[in-house]
Amino acid sequence: MSTNHLRIGVVCGEHSGDRLGANLIKEIKKNHNVTLYGVGGPEIEKLGLDSDFNFNDLQIMGLIEPIIKYNSLNKKRKSLIRLFKEKKIDIFIGIDSPDFNISIHKELKKIKTCKNIQLVSPSVWAWRQNRIKSIKKYIDLTVCLFKFEHDFYQKEQHKSLHLGHPFNSLEKIPFDEVAQKYELSNNKKYISILPGSRESEIENMLPIFLDFIEKHSKDNEDFVYLIPASDKRLYEKIIRMAPMQDNILIKENSMREFLSVSDFSIVTSGTATLESAVLGCPPIICYKTNPINYFIISRMLKIRNVGLPNILLGSNYFTELIQKDCHEVNILNATTTIQNMMLDNISISDKLRSILTGDGFESVANKILEL
Repeated sequence: MSTNHLRIGVVCGEHSGDRLGANLIKEIKKNHNVTLYGVGGPEIEKLGLDSDFNFNDLQIMGLIEPIIKYNSLNKKRKSLIRLFKEKKIDIFIGIDSPDFNISIHKELKKIKTCKNIQLVSPSVWAWRQNRIKSIKKYIDLTVCLFKFEHDFYQKEQHKSLHLGHPFNSLEKIPFDEVAQKYELSNNKKYISILPGSRESEIENMLPIFLDFIEKHSKDNEDFVYLIPASDKRLYEKIIRMAPMQDNILIKENSMREFLSVSDFSIVTSGTATLESAVLGCPPIICYKTNPINYFIISRMLKIRNVGLPNILLGSNYFTELIQKDCHEVNILNATTTIQNMMLDNISISDKLRSILTGDGFESVANKILEL
């Protein structure tokens, strides 16, 4: 793109996507004046975006919730499309939220001067593979976090880039630094409890994890359970649900710090499972949704594992407790075997870092600007 001033539309509904989008936009801004429109999280907003609405409104899950919230989502979608057309954007970057963003890509594809970029590939390799038709038709370029996604698109003859994942450079924070900040003791052991980054996940998973804490703590008085919250809204929700007791510590924006000092973690399936594994904190991967969602999704899945570390490693290395298997007794049983993984997880962590390495944000930004 030859113009020095770029009007970029962006739609992001996840904290992890917010960080990815911000890193990409920072690279674009190094050589261009950029005006941002749309909706994003705090990291993208720091770069000058005045969000059209709160990005938490896009944090929906499963097959039932989008139907329930259809009218609200459709109104927001139409509002964003109208905004992007009025501002005559040069680039649209849809970040994650695949179904919502593909519908926007479809409308913007009619504008010949707008390039449609999808940052974070929809999981077409795992389920609903028919979406590849819409991706090829409406999206000019898909930026992939994982090499196997890029390979999938190459076979489908769709233009893609392998960004890699920023977790490849994650490093543990020293215990003393975390201990000083949160008043942790050397005489205690720590377990990270990660119930999710969406309200619906926390509502489903936190009660199960709290039942585990109650059982585990009876015979393990030297353990403290660390629960990070990704923002103030989720922090307040967790505070309302969790009991106030000395062996539970709940803090906002503390995930990497908590994982750095924990022996292992109990994690709702998602990006956090990968972060935990890369930091050498073996995750017990858990997931439970409503029965209708699970019935439909389980029959559409094309893969055996659901945890990102296991998918990338091509094995069932980390314990997965899904749906009916996801309860406090099974989690408790899994903790007795995970102790043996701690030393071995150092080499697993290095292997994951290697798998997560890609072209990087600078290279991807330059190639986007060449479109």
